[in-house]
Amino acid sequence: MQLPNRRTQTVKILVTVFCFLVIPLILLFLAIRPAFSSDTPKHYTDLTFPPLPEVKVPEYTRFQLANGMVVYLMEDHELPLVGGTALIRTGDRFEPAEKVGLASIMGTVMRSGGTEHHSGDEINEFLEQRAASIETSVGEVSGSASFNALSEDLEEVFDLFAEIIQEPAFPQDKIDLAKTQIRGGIARRNDDPNGIASREFRKLIYGEDSPYARTVEYTTLDNISRNDVVNFYRQYYAPGNVMLGIVGDFDSQRMRKQVEAKFGRWQLAAEAVQGAPLPSVSQAKMGGVFFVNQPQLTQSSIQIGHLGGVMNTPDYPALSVMNGVLNGFGGRLFNEVRSRQGLAYSVYGVWNPRYDYPGLFTAGGQTRSDATVPLIKSLLTEIERIRTAPISEAELKYAKDSVLNSFIFNFQSPSQTLVRLLRYEYFGYPRDFIFRYQRGVEATTIADVQRVAQTYLKPENMVILVVGNEQAITPPLTSLTPNATVTAIDVTIPPPGKS
Repeated sequence: MQLPNRRTQTVKILVTVFCFLVIPLILLFLAIRPAFSSDTPKHYTDLTFPPLPEVKVPEYTRFQLANGMVVYLMEDHELPLVGGTALIRTGDRFEPAEKVGLASIMGTVMRSGGTEHHSGDEINEFLEQRAASIETSVGEVSGSASFNALSEDLEEVFDLFAEIIQEPAFPQDKIDLAKTQIRGGIARRNDDPNGIASREFRKLIYGEDSPYARTVEYTTLDNISRNDVVNFYRQYYAPGNVMLGIVGDFDSQRMRKQVEAKFGRWQLAAEAVQGAPLPSVSQAKMGGVFFVNQPQLTQSSIQIGHLGGVMNTPDYPALSVMNGVLNGFGGRLFNEVRSRQGLAYSVYGVWNPRYDYPGLFTAGGQTRSDATVPLIKSLLTEIERIRTAPISEAELKYAKDSVLNSFIFNFQSPSQTLVRLLRYEYFGYPRDFIFRYQRGVEATTIADVQRVAQTYLKPENMVILVVGNEQAITPPLTSLTPNATVTAIDVTIPPPGKS
């Protein structure tokens, strides 16, 4: 028998594929084509969506150890993972003014430097082999430590996590490395004009010496010794200053025993500080126009604003709705300043409160140099307009929907919910604060928005800061007001050995 040649075999294969695959697809397309062709595209305003599901906080356990440490446990068995977050009552706002950078170094070396029993390199290798992580840091208002691990590795990883928090070694070589990394950041800090604007604006509002505006310098780094790092740790890392939350695939009773075994014997150090008073806050510059000249730029970064408030004001929901009227793709600033007038690449105006100290109201954006003054005037006009004229029903609905529809994203995962519970207790807020906030947004009226705009937006206190090219800004900044004076800000980085 003669075997078919290769060409004949290829033809037969192609015919088979066509019959069994291509023809059925053609018939399916012809069957459904009329249904597609008969549909008329709908305008987005005609689309309807089901109501968002009700947000529910998962069950959790809260208890306190005899030494004062607060613990939250929240089981979640969807995946074989466990994560934990500890908040520590500290922050770089408590470091001495002549040692700015101390808290950051302590938070970094606490992890990188290892413990009395395990070096940082040993910890890295241990965690890498188990696809786990342990991280520590100190920010403005708190310290933090976190871990993530597979359920099967929980006991070993948690033991190491507890060891890092209670027995950090702080070796000198890791402190030196952390300083070197910070020095690199100091050298590059004027590379980003938006970074300059944000940094210098905070100095104008809070004051250069305020803990909420201070910047690390070469000199302050040189003032920091290993003894300073150890003392800062001993002052604030005490069980009564720690709140720990754990979420994931574990049994709560067993996890509680493990927490008690690893943290129950932790005792308060003699140097420990509990309930440290917060730094006072007041606005440093009350109005004025300030300028940072950067001749290499072809555009300006602008910030306008004044001292703000805290989240626990009863007007916070209405202020959030006001933010919604001003911001976003459907907000006034985008529609008027960016789209209609074409004055900005990006534009915003935000009442941004903090938990336990006054935040900022900041408006601003980025624009080409010759549009700098028109953009500033347009921003001030829109701020005045929302103060003096009621918003429309459509604006109110849009702003409230924007806030309320994003509400569910605060509860995307149990871990996110648990961190929120920790944060509320840390700052002394009620556990149902976010639900009170939700009800407040729902109840906000047009009159409420105008009232809070008139009360909290203060044109007479507005500070104006521009980072840009002085020669390219036309008209000049002095044209903003009849008697405007522009104060230059020098952002030259002090060299080592100078403050």
